Amino acid sequence: MAKTKPGKKDLDSYTIKGTNKVVRQKIEADHRNNVKVRVRWYYRPEESIGGRRQFHGAKELFLSDHHDMQSAHTIEGKCTVHSFKNYSKLENVGAEDYFCRFEYKASTGGFTPDRVAVYCKCEMPYNPDDLMVQCEGCKD
Repeated sequence: MAKTKPGKKDLDSYTIKGTNKVVRQKIEADHRNNVKVRVRWYYRPEESIGGRRQFHGAKELFLSDHHDMQSAHTIEGKCTVHSFKNYSKLENVGAEDYFCRFEYKASTGGFTPDRVAVYCKCEMPYNPDDLMVQCEGCKD
């Protein structure tokens, strides 16, 4: 593989979970074969400034703008973070399946998008963990 910086080389990449909330950006080894992982953190709702809300799913994560370098030894395993749409279509949700529908700016507590569609009876965003009641006019 091509070298990125003197003394550093890229290794094969894969998705990691760390503590169920990290996504791999880059994996490198130095000249001593100490492997470091550049990560972009996922946050759980309760770790965000606004906290967990009623509509947040149990397996919901927020992709953040928080970047970091970690030792590869801190990796606990592999998981899959789905888009909200794809997660909602899963027939069997496994222990390694999570979903993300928001990006979170850790420094300000802001979200993108800053609003989501609400549903008729409860006027809350869809929570995939709960049965949501919709009228005939709802198309989602």
